[in-house]
Amino acid sequence: DSISMIDDEESTHGDEFENEVDQPVKSLRDYLQPTRSSTPSCVAVPANTGNFDNRPGVVHLLPKFRGLDSENPYMHLKEFDMVCAMHLSNLDDVVKLTLFPFSLTEKARYWLHTLRPRTIGTWQEMTREFLKKNFPTHKTNTLRRSIMNFAMKENETFFQCWERFKELLLSCPHHGYETWRVISFFYDSLSSSTRQFVEMMCNGEFMSKAPDEAWDYFDLLAENAQVWDT
Repeated sequence: DSISMIDDEESTHGDEFENEVDQPVKSLRDYLQPTRSSTPSCVAVPANTGNFDNRPGVVHLLPKFRGLDSENPYMHLKEFDMVCAMHLSNLDDVVKLTLFPFSLTEKARYWLHTLRPRTIGTWQEMTREFLKKNFPTHKTNTLRRSIMNFAMKENETFFQCWERFKELLLSCPHHGYETWRVISFFYDSLSSSTRQFVEMMCNGEFMSKAPDEAWDYFDLLAENAQVWDT
């Protein structure tokens, strides 16, 4: 039995040696020559998904997001939804999930390719990963501090100041501040003369207004102030 086991081992090693001999010897050029390899997409579209009505050219109409710090990911999602709603008849989450990768370019497209294959199966998962990547916690904290410490600039009109403040809020819609706090941040940021103007135009009853009413009042006041400044 021992002899037969040894023979079997020698036979096995012999086969391996023959296989190694049969293998062609690779040169350095062979090892360094790039080969094409592809990995599945991170997007896993359900198998039972039917074809959707994709109007010609809709991909080219999609907004483009490059992944730069200066870009607003929330605004990109909003514009993406607007284009899809305008040009697609049967708009659902699967359609948006399928089209969304075509709206990413440069750094953002590379980021999408780094995600693990077939890990995103819903539109909610895609938006969550997209915002997590492009709106990290430190960016949120910075914008929340900017909202809280907002200040009116010298020689800035009321209309300009209110518009700039709303743009700041739009850049971080998940700031978490209640409306009454947002109103108070803006009101406290005004110069003393501008606060007097605000109070005078509502007969000194600004503090008696409800938060939503105060917001509408600022909109109306800014609209009128723009006409007066012009």
